[in-house]
Amino acid sequence: MVELQRTPLFDVYKQYGGKTIDFGGWELPVQFSGIKEEHEAVRTKAGLFDVSHMGEFELKGTDSLAFLQKMMTNDVSKLKIQGAQYTAMCYENGGTVDDLIIYMLEQDHYLLVVNAANIEKDFKWLEDHLEGDVELKNISEDLAQLAIQGPAAQKVLQQLAGDLDLGSIGFFKFNQEVNVNGKSALISRTGYTGEDGFEIYCKPQDAASIWHDILEAGKEEGVLPCGLGARDTLRFEANLALYGQELSPDITPLEAGIGFAVKLNKEADFIGKEALTQQKETGLPRKLVGVEMIDRGIPRHGYAIYQEEKKIGEVTTGTQSPTLKRNIGLALLEKAFTEVGTEVEVEIRGKRLKAVVTSIPFYKREKK
Repeated sequence: MVELQRTPLFDVYKQYGGKTIDFGGWELPVQFSGIKEEHEAVRTKAGLFDVSHMGEFELKGTDSLAFLQKMMTNDVSKLKIQGAQYTAMCYENGGTVDDLIIYMLEQDHYLLVVNAANIEKDFKWLEDHLEGDVELKNISEDLAQLAIQGPAAQKVLQQLAGDLDLGSIGFFKFNQEVNVNGKSALISRTGYTGEDGFEIYCKPQDAASIWHDILEAGKEEGVLPCGLGARDTLRFEANLALYGQELSPDITPLEAGIGFAVKLNKEADFIGKEALTQQKETGLPRKLVGVEMIDRGIPRHGYAIYQEEKKIGEVTTGTQSPTLKRNIGLALLEKAFTEVGTEVEVEIRGKRLKAVVTSIPFYKREKK
């Protein structure tokens, strides 16, 4: 049996009632108090997640920007120091290698944060394409990552951030070497829940201390420790792509609805640019949409979708939405069947049940 990897916070899970599962080779908590309760906490108060399984690569050298422009779909030249950018890497055929976030630490110095299941694949992909004065290093084991998400996230974290006004950190911006109750951390205004919040990168040996401090500071606000279950339902409602479901080697970023991170007009030639340009010019063959069940049933990942006798696509993610209390799913459908209001059928346990195409995202937080 393959031994599962554990984050620096593994020993803390039991203290808070964490139930662990195998998630892409990692032993991680699926829930603490319960998925619905944790989901609700993030939407109305705040929740704390251990996301230390994510991968981190350090990239530096005078040719770093040119290299990133070749590898990434977004325009990395737009990044400024203390800025972050969501992007994707593609194969020549336009299929997705991974989606990731780039942090610009200094001139010619970047931090790349990649999906846990793709660490080895992504590192090799980047390594195989290295050219010029570029140094690439996998520093995943040198960093732990926590995320506090929800309307009360800033108020709670501010208690631990000393003189730094967290309100000064804009969306997709960050501060380095922040003093978090005596521990040094990078704090970015980013997340994967559809809510306001922060992600905290720290030394592995400091993670447990920061975790305890945040939960203690957030007691009055009702901050809860949260697992993978709530993380998935939260990101799903907000239509945030999950690699392996909405994105894959067979699904392009354009089909997955993250075209905002694909800059076909940037001067630099990037891997997959030609295929994606052609896809955009000839029209997308498939498109990610929302589906809502009319009949009783829950649309799950991989379920086939039909119109009459024709299979037109399949569900990428689906569940009963904790916020909306409706059975909904994200689905990749043939373009001809993606208009809102189109009736379709989802095959659930051998039966075809009625559903309707809806707009996405299912949930959007109100900006204050």
